[in-house]
Amino acid sequence: MGTWGVIPEFDDPRLVAVYETINAYGPGEQPDFYERLAREIGARRIVDLGCGTGLITRALAERDFEMIGVEPSALMLAVARRQPFGDRVDWIEGGADALGAERADLAIMTGHVAQFFVADDDWRRALLALRGAMRSRGALAFETRNPLARAWERWTRADAVTVRDPIAGEIETWTEVDIVADGVVSFTNHYRFLATGVDVVSPARLRFRTEDELRATLAAAGFAIAHLYGDWDGRPATATTPELIVVAS
Repeated sequence: MGTWGVIPEFDDPRLVAVYETINAYGPGEQPDFYERLAREIGARRIVDLGCGTGLITRALAERDFEMIGVEPSALMLAVARRQPFGDRVDWIEGGADALGAERADLAIMTGHVAQFFVADDDWRRALLALRGAMRSRGALAFETRNPLARAWERWTRADAVTVRDPIAGEIETWTEVDIVADGVVSFTNHYRFLATGVDVVSPARLRFRTEDELRATLAAAGFAIAHLYGDWDGRPATATTPELIVVAS
């Protein structure tokens, strides 16, 4: 199938409603990076696999790119469609298997979506589907957390943050790690709605692939890494940079 399925919290209306508040991006981060990349390579038609509520998809549509957003969660897509610039995007409900031959100039996976492909077979099928959806000289770009930086060691109750949603009010969020094994981190996200006292918990798993694993799996799907960045400012990836930001051709 080549998909990660619907993550439990992405099918919970309470969490979908506040998704963009909790996952807001700062200046120079993902939307700006992917816009800059698209302009550098002359891309006009872009596929965003695992687009969620379309936070980045709509930002790029606003900047006059022809966008295709693919997402398995019907709830997430319902939010995406009614947000500003949602009418400029071709929304597709499904996973990588729903891509078809879109003939995109650029395919992206944002919000660390690549890490939700935990099983190697699902990851391989997703890469092949993305390859089939691109023009012969198209590019693929995505980010995954750098396993050498061991970000999960800082996912604790002590590192909770509080954000303010315009409707739901203040929400305290934190992550607690359950198991780390074979490059897979199993964890539980916690969301505490302070106005109501409601606590929502959601389990999930992420795959932390090494640079060597990324290069090998991409090569097997017909891609070669052209650039590998360690953060959104374009610095090279090292053992201490938080991200592995891949641009492949």
